[in-house]
Amino acid sequence: MVESLRTDAPAARGGPVVVVTGASSGIGRGVAQALAARGADVVLAARTERTLTAVARECERLGGRVLVVPTDVSDEAAVQDLVSRAVGRFGHIDAWVNAAAVWSYGRFEDTPGPVFRQIVNTTLFGQVHAARAVLPQFRSQGHGVLVNVGSLYGRLSSPYVSPYVTAKWGLLGFSEVLRQELRDAPGIAVCSVLPGAVDTPIHRHAANYVGRRIRPLPPVTSPERVVAAVVRAIDRPRREIVVGRTQRVGIWAHRLVPGLYDRLSGPVVDAFVVRRAPVPAHDGTVFAPDPLPCAVDDGWRRHDHRLIGRALTVATAGLAALAVGVRAFGRRRHRR
Repeated sequence: MVESLRTDAPAARGGPVVVVTGASSGIGRGVAQALAARGADVVLAARTERTLTAVARECERLGGRVLVVPTDVSDEAAVQDLVSRAVGRFGHIDAWVNAAAVWSYGRFEDTPGPVFRQIVNTTLFGQVHAARAVLPQFRSQGHGVLVNVGSLYGRLSSPYVSPYVTAKWGLLGFSEVLRQELRDAPGIAVCSVLPGAVDTPIHRHAANYVGRRIRPLPPVTSPERVVAAVVRAIDRPRREIVVGRTQRVGIWAHRLVPGLYDRLSGPVVDAFVVRRAPVPAHDGTVFAPDPLPCAVDDGWRRHDHRLIGRALTVATAGLAALAVGVRAFGRRRHRR
């Protein structure tokens, strides 16, 4: 049972030991499941023990051994305790996946200062606290992989997400500095995984000060692709992994035509992200986790596939009607 795994007694070495923060939903939950299926010993960290217990049961059924450690990564002492608990249970840590993040939508001027600070505290300083806590362990054992789940928002930006962009730009620079400073420790790797919009509950959980319902910016990437990139980074560490071809185009556009990018980003976000349905201002899960069960994906790709299917149907019908009209017009001209 999961309860029997929540102990700090040392365990005999099994598969690799991986700590996953943000393991209650989205990418973190998917990574934990994928690692457990490969026989890894997984340490699950997030703010809600009840949700982590559900994830632990999933991982155990997949074949992994699990330790649940409820942790708010914005609390540095809690992250230090997470490392102690993981080493106390499994004896070492082979890899650490930083997937914890919170989000908000709203103009900078409309976003409350405490919300801005908490997003940065969780999404940037949570990763900083993890590095400070786990790097001494990596150095003492001579190896380790630190995977920071970043974002394309570490390379480009868009309206309404200023605290998240601030955190992700900072995270990318922080990761780069760590790689430079760890050149004396060739057994330790720092990897950045940069996805675009991913079909996870983070958008539904986001604080909202736009006044309208929000959806992720299409095209929405499947969380499975990001999970696969994270697992690949653990197996074969690389400096940086961008997930998705369309996302690479966005990076190049931002670099090559920054003025045009700035002019178009606002209208694109307003057209494809901000919906018509009104929503009162709220702080989402920035300060407190969602009490309801969470999943890896949030159904946006299924929704988009239906929209694309309807659009293709309409387009096909329109082309067919156009073809019929052209044919009829051609016959009339021929008769004349």
